[in-house]
Amino acid sequence: MKLFKNTPLTFFKFIRYKNLLLIALTQILVHYGFLKALDLPTALSDLNFFILSLATLFIAAAGYIINDIQDVAIDRINKPNKTFIPAPFSQNRAFNYYLVLNISGVGLGFLLSYRMGFGNFATLFVLISALLYVYANFLKRVLLLGNLIVSVIVASAIGIVMVFDAIPVLQGNEQQLVNPLSVLKDYAVFALMLNFLREIIKDIEDANGDYAAGIQSLPIVLGLERTAKLSAYIAVTYIFTVLGYIYVYLQANVWISLYLVIAIVIPLVFFCIKARYAEKHKHFSFLSKLLKLIMLLGIISLGVLTLTLKY
Repeated sequence: MKLFKNTPLTFFKFIRYKNLLLIALTQILVHYGFLKALDLPTALSDLNFFILSLATLFIAAAGYIINDIQDVAIDRINKPNKTFIPAPFSQNRAFNYYLVLNISGVGLGFLLSYRMGFGNFATLFVLISALLYVYANFLKRVLLLGNLIVSVIVASAIGIVMVFDAIPVLQGNEQQLVNPLSVLKDYAVFALMLNFLREIIKDIEDANGDYAAGIQSLPIVLGLERTAKLSAYIAVTYIFTVLGYIYVYLQANVWISLYLVIAIVIPLVFFCIKARYAEKHKHFSFLSKLLKLIMLLGIISLGVLTLTLKY
């Protein structure tokens, strides 16, 4: 098929398959590694969960593509060796990919909603798809708002599983689900916080291209050095937030508390030290990768929490 004439590996890199795998892992841990593992009432069957996950991944992949389409000029400056448009994908072909993935994702969302008898839930998929399009075309140019919007969308990978898994069975199961849903809400909030910080670091990485395109990102407004220091201060607040959460909610659970200190707090301390003195592009690239690792370890902690609760 001409639409997919490029190598599969190139296409998977184009749609950021590593990020998509992280999304899939997140949803699998929420559904199977937490809710079902704790024998809690859930609404999603295995097939419906697969449809939900596939819809999420398709829409997310479409979001990456439309963002690349809008960032052609910026990417030529920031990462010329990693640019997929205009080569190996033309802009028309890239937009075709976007349409196929986006329509497929939203269509699967409608299918899932009507299979479960909750047609109004389908609007969630339309909303997320629309937000990704508006972000790529307009919101990313608005100071901090674009960072916040994309972070909310990242957190929605957890939230949408909560909606489809819990809301249909909530009536009559409030006592069983109130604490688990509160935990998942906290995970979603922390995912939002970490991604927001990572978006700031990515803005520092992309400052040259953003400046040329007239985008008023935080590094352009404050300067690279001040923004790097600000990211360190933000990370400090995250550290105290995690420590406070452990003290208030988890101090009786030694193993998950120890895991969070080792996997989240210590790497964030390391991030603060590195961010405080970061100057070169490679330093900020390392910080971005470090935050992605922290996000991965944070998601895995949900499975660790389940193990400590069961055993």
